[in-house]
Amino acid sequence: MDSIQPTPAPDTTSKLLKTFQKVIRLKRATRTLSNNGFCLLLPQEKLKRDPKHESQHFDKDDKDEAKLRYRAAIEAFVAKLFANISAVKAAYAELQMAQFPYNGEAIQSADEAVVFELKALSELKQSFVKKQFYSAPPHVTLMLAEIQEQQSLMKMYEITTNKMQSEIEVKESEIPSLQLELSEAISNNKCLEKKLSSSGSFSILDSIRPSDSNPKDFITVLHYAVRSIRSFVKLMIREMEHVYWDIDAAVNAIEPEVVFSKPNHRCFAFESFVCREMFDGFNRPNFSLPNDSSTQVEHRSSFFIDRFMKLKSVNPIHFLKHNPRSSFGKFTRARYLRLVHPKMELSFSGNLNQRNLISSGEYPESSFFAAFAEMAKRVWLLHCLACSFDREVNIYQVKKNCRISEVYMESVNDDVFFADDDRAEDGFGFQVAFTVVPGFKIGKTVIQSQVYRLHSLVAVGKNMSPKGKSDQLKAPP
Repeated sequence: MDSIQPTPAPDTTSKLLKTFQKVIRLKRATRTLSNNGFCLLLPQEKLKRDPKHESQHFDKDDKDEAKLRYRAAIEAFVAKLFANISAVKAAYAELQMAQFPYNGEAIQSADEAVVFELKALSELKQSFVKKQFYSAPPHVTLMLAEIQEQQSLMKMYEITTNKMQSEIEVKESEIPSLQLELSEAISNNKCLEKKLSSSGSFSILDSIRPSDSNPKDFITVLHYAVRSIRSFVKLMIREMEHVYWDIDAAVNAIEPEVVFSKPNHRCFAFESFVCREMFDGFNRPNFSLPNDSSTQVEHRSSFFIDRFMKLKSVNPIHFLKHNPRSSFGKFTRARYLRLVHPKMELSFSGNLNQRNLISSGEYPESSFFAAFAEMAKRVWLLHCLACSFDREVNIYQVKKNCRISEVYMESVNDDVFFADDDRAEDGFGFQVAFTVVPGFKIGKTVIQSQVYRLHSLVAVGKNMSPKGKSDQLKAPP
């Protein structure tokens, strides 16, 4: 019969020791590392109660804790490094700011700050080489590094703001001098324009090549001619006012029963009259000159190109004196005698000597005739360019009381058209009072005419429908 072995008494000392060790281990496992307001929790391992693996868990927990502490120290070190770099940038920016404008004391202070931050950066380098990362608690280092970096950023923003403010002050101080330079440049340009106008030499024609010209070149020369027409009209109105002409009566004789929205719009009536006289016969190769040889030329394009090139860069008065019997001379003489009425010339100069001189084939050098000759030259050049095209060029005018069309017209007194709005659909629209500058058609390309719009909105009859636009266009005979 087996004997019953007595149960050994529990070893209270060993149990107490094990419990104490568990408490210490739990305390270590729950220790936290602060990182700028947030916590890094150390992972907790489930404690196994197998006594055989007790010592292995002690070693594993110690290694994990060491890794976490090392990682937290590295993160704190990197944060400190970036904060120090930001401090170096801020100090260097402050040094640059002190140099423009020059400030000796500020330069010395900023230079010392740069040296101090570079030394701190060097110390961090030595600490990294020696692996000395545990100079302070990681969470404290992280917090101080963030504060330092924010201060550096605020300093950079302040420096940038001051720099931009100083630049604004410099720009504002330059505005008066630039305005003065602009006014001087405008004045010089006006003087140069007057000199060029008197000499007849304009660089605008240098880019025109009639042999390979296109509608854009034609528009350029057209604007060039219209500017000269308006200059002549201004001169003519000044002469009328100087001898006390009744301007309203003269306007009414040209365009009767037209109400102008502004008094200075009366010049458009004179401009319309001058354009009608100067562009009459534009569709014909001989420009309505009798016995002109241009109609019998076989190679018409090259003939007109040669005319254009000969006249484009010369003074018209000099050309007329040396070539009084030329086609351009005949054109200038015929248009002057047709445009300038004897009564007008008599009132301007007190005699008809200039008219008699032109009729006899000679050309005076008065300022009035010089302006007319320059205008005639530009209209003549436009005609030569039109005749050099391989496409047909036609001129057209718009009948009075026609409804304004954006395709064929532009208004000189109002750039806004209402033909397509609700009022136009109800049978209302704006009408043409008279054509100021005629329009042109180059093949299928339409160059808008310039018209003066009636001041009031009027009803448009059924015969003025958009389908009848082609009937609204009238070419001069």
